[in-house]
Amino acid sequence: MRPMTQRVWLVLLLLVIGVPLLYPIWLGVASAFVADDGSLTLFHVLNVFRDPVLREGLLNAFLIATATTAAAVCIALPLALVSARMVFPGKALLSTLVLAPIILPPFVGAIGMRQLLGREGAINALLLDLHAISAPIDFLGTGGFALIVLLEAFALFPVLYLNLVAAIANLDPAMEEAATNAGAGRWTRFFRITLPLIRPGLFAGGTIVFVWSFTELGTPLMMEFGKTTSVQIFNGIKEMEASRQPYALTAVMLAATILSYTVGRLVLGGKGHEMLAKASAGAGLKTLVGWPARLATAAFALVALVALLPHLGVIGVAIATNGRWYGSILPASVTGDHFVQALTHPLAAGSVRNSLVFAGIATAIDVVVGLFVARLLVRGTVRGRALLDALVMLPLAVPGLVFAFGLVAASLRWPFNEGAPLHFVGDILGPMPNPIPFLVLAYAVRRLPYVVRSAAAGLEQTSVALEEAAFNVGASRWRVTRKIVLPLLAANLAAGAILAFCFAMLEVSDSLILAQRESDFPITKAIFSLTERLGDGPGVASALGVWAMAFLGVALATAAALVGKRAGAIFRG
Repeated sequence: MRPMTQRVWLVLLLLVIGVPLLYPIWLGVASAFVADDGSLTLFHVLNVFRDPVLREGLLNAFLIATATTAAAVCIALPLALVSARMVFPGKALLSTLVLAPIILPPFVGAIGMRQLLGREGAINALLLDLHAISAPIDFLGTGGFALIVLLEAFALFPVLYLNLVAAIANLDPAMEEAATNAGAGRWTRFFRITLPLIRPGLFAGGTIVFVWSFTELGTPLMMEFGKTTSVQIFNGIKEMEASRQPYALTAVMLAATILSYTVGRLVLGGKGHEMLAKASAGAGLKTLVGWPARLATAAFALVALVALLPHLGVIGVAIATNGRWYGSILPASVTGDHFVQALTHPLAAGSVRNSLVFAGIATAIDVVVGLFVARLLVRGTVRGRALLDALVMLPLAVPGLVFAFGLVAASLRWPFNEGAPLHFVGDILGPMPNPIPFLVLAYAVRRLPYVVRSAAAGLEQTSVALEEAAFNVGASRWRVTRKIVLPLLAANLAAGAILAFCFAMLEVSDSLILAQRESDFPITKAIFSLTERLGDGPGVASALGVWAMAFLGVALATAAALVGKRAGAIFRG
């Protein structure tokens, strides 16, 4: 590709990706600094810190994020150390089971945990049967703060676990061996050698966990915990046209997220990158025997059991006959009706159809745009590609709640407001809302990084020689793309598309905020709505969650299998 053509594509892609991403964020944040007369002001932002209710919400969000991250580290770090260096009975199965939380959004798991931990729940029933307690314990407490931390920690620790396992596996064993020869004890080696070297992995995973839990909306909503910033923003959406408070809260949340990332980078992400070295000599895995082996197996089994409790609770609610799982360890009677209703109930079935359409369109957009971006990043030579790469990855750092709120703000302003050129495109808060374009845009923008990274990995694994040979014999760029590039990247593109599609299907913040009318509800908004209905609502919602779990589990396994095939395998053997 000629340099001038690359520049044109670079500018085009920067506009196609940057405008839909940055414009909503700008509107959602900038409006916090505008007074009623149009002048600039800090009043609304400062009022967040003056108002005791808003200040308490911000403090609670910070405490939830801090406690969740600390708990996730305490769970993930020991498991990662054992998994990366030891072999123990049941390792293959248990290492898979501890990753189970990935297939269930934490707010869906809250349905099951409320059933298990309620005063008439299964755990209280078990403790009463064992005569361990004389009266039911109020595990949920007032507002469920502790349960929110528990749910989010066990839902998000796999992110840390995967990062830490990779970081520990890359350690050069010679450094620890040298420390051992110098007389350093086990704890000295850990704090002086191992921990500093794995700081990049700890920072990468810890940052995701902190930002996710700091901005998490679904779980506090499910636990009826309104004293946190994310819920306060959600509750303030209806007042956006009359109040600057939701904008100010969004601006403060984004600033706090950036500040947290910066502080974490300084504390954990500094010299660790320079010190980190991949293993130059295989240290080999140590096979545990006797009580150490039993202890390792028990630790993984315990974490897996606790991590699976929300899943088991959701399944239990889904199969329990209405009103027949109270004060007992297991449901008194079971039914399969909820699973049928999850696919036939007007709200549930409509939400499945909506999510399939919205996520499908968004994924198609991501595949097309992602392929062009990946080719320019990997095969291009024009300056400015680093900016495009950073822009593509930015959605992973921007909280979904902030982006969704920005889209609501964009729908109220030019070019989408009343009388503006694009008013016909969509509307979110109007009397006849049409949020579909905004939902598709949100899904596409936020999941684009999965497709780009997967396609880029495939291009890096394949030789450019075949493309150059085709160009030399006069093949057009479109023919080269269709006959050579796409077949070589098929597995990688499919894996990235599957991930993008699945996580778009189960997107929480965008769905809860942007879909205001039942006919437009995606799956996650339908689950949230059904749990608030009396009768069979929680059962149908749980069954819908089980269907989503099964779908995501199969899709993730398929994606892993596709990536394992390696698009560049044609050049081997």
